[in-house]
Amino acid sequence: MSSPSLNVILFGETGVGKSSVINLIAGQKVADVSPDLRGCTLSSTHYTFPIEGQEFHIWDTVGLEEAGLGVDGYLDAIEKSLKLIQQLSAQGGVDLLLFCMRGGRLTATTRSNYRLFYEALCGSQVPIALVITHLEGEVVMENWWTRNVEEMEKLGIKSAGHACVTARTGVEKSAREKYELSQITIKNLLVGYDGTAKYVMPPEAWFIQFLRLLRLLPQLKDLRGKKLQKILTKRCGFDPKVAEQLVKRIDTKA
Repeated sequence: MSSPSLNVILFGETGVGKSSVINLIAGQKVADVSPDLRGCTLSSTHYTFPIEGQEFHIWDTVGLEEAGLGVDGYLDAIEKSLKLIQQLSAQGGVDLLLFCMRGGRLTATTRSNYRLFYEALCGSQVPIALVITHLEGEVVMENWWTRNVEEMEKLGIKSAGHACVTARTGVEKSAREKYELSQITIKNLLVGYDGTAKYVMPPEAWFIQFLRLLRLLPQLKDLRGKKLQKILTKRCGFDPKVAEQLVKRIDTKA
């Protein structure tokens, strides 16, 4: 009997090395590394990898990068995020979140992305693991975790596992060894989840939670009633009756 496929969302702010992590898992370049890519779209790219006889579907996402983009920017994020939810629902739900973060100081965007995916998108019901990148300067990469785990817990960033890695290859023996160790570490992290508790996100409840988390409800004062209902049906793909119910709830809360 074959093992069930696992669905993984890889997220984190721009520049932390998500595409490099995809290439690390693949053992070759399959994702373009674009350090200057910016956006607030929550768009995603889907990859499939066999790891130790198990199939992994990994969605490499673009998170929320900037505050103050206005209603149009957030509606674009909602539209793209809803498409991601629909894709994952068709695959049976989410098994694991991989929160990619750069070794260094935690930023406000780091915490915002953590809350967006873990709390809003997955209802705090999906295991979340941390992938700490750019640790090629560490003599022992795991030492970063030892030094920083207490601070992350104080900031409310929880994890069910972690991988301290570098995706940078080099000609030096130590660089090659760290890269190879990183491949083993992240693959061990992935195969540690059995996929017995998939979480399927209900779009309607998710939508309200998304707006609440982003404190967007007060900003929708110019997008109430029929106008907002039209956006939800035409742009976000909601059923007209569901959109009408959502608008009533938003009008009550905003």
